[in-house]
Amino acid sequence: MSNAIVIIPTYKERENIRSIIDTVFSLPKEFHILIVDDNSPDGTAQIVEELQEDYNTPGNKKLHLLKRPGKLGLGTAYITGFKFALEKGYDYILEMDADFSHDPKDLVHLYLSCAEFGSDVSIGSRYATGVNVVNWPMGRVLLSYFASSYVRLITSIPVHDTTAGFVCYSRKVLETIALDQIKFVGYAFQIEMKFIAWKFGFTLKEVPIIFTDRTRGESKMSPGIFKEAFFGVLQMTIQSWFKKYIPAQS
Repeated sequence: MSNAIVIIPTYKERENIRSIIDTVFSLPKEFHILIVDDNSPDGTAQIVEELQEDYNTPGNKKLHLLKRPGKLGLGTAYITGFKFALEKGYDYILEMDADFSHDPKDLVHLYLSCAEFGSDVSIGSRYATGVNVVNWPMGRVLLSYFASSYVRLITSIPVHDTTAGFVCYSRKVLETIALDQIKFVGYAFQIEMKFIAWKFGFTLKEVPIIFTDRTRGESKMSPGIFKEAFFGVLQMTIQSWFKKYIPAQS
């Protein structure tokens, strides 16, 4: 059995799902995959079920699928996935998108950062070495970049790409964080998870990546996502002043 699992939330990813699964399974490091599908009307889950017949054997079930009744938010999809991964005994739990905006080859680098080089959380970072984004309009690049700068200013977290959704968590991080108390469901979820891990004293390491915007399927971005992040960061930071975070034991 692999010691690492990649969680991929999906909604209407029929055009990408087969390729992303095949590519992850072709990597030199064996990763298992968990698809968390929010009742995609385009048959995404059905494709995953077909692939389960190809990839799973009685002794090695490496492609998992959780089907949810509808769109319940990115954050809750990952929380569901985290609980599944912990229950199944995985030591390293990774997040990535289904649309190839995250290069699957970088999964290996994120894994090694935690498994071999001492990170507790490794972050696939678009901004650790400048701005490494392809195919985004300039307005969106600036919005994303300055959003992360804003989060650093308000929270003091030492991370350049605070909204990144390409992440590897060591098991002990997810066991320490009270997952049911995570408040945000949109992309602010990514900020909250990193912030809480940092407050508990875990080591966060950014791994430079090149982010390429999707070429197939539909973007899930909306103005409400940025609104949640902007105002939520202020609320989260103020509330943290009144909480006690017992540093994690190494």
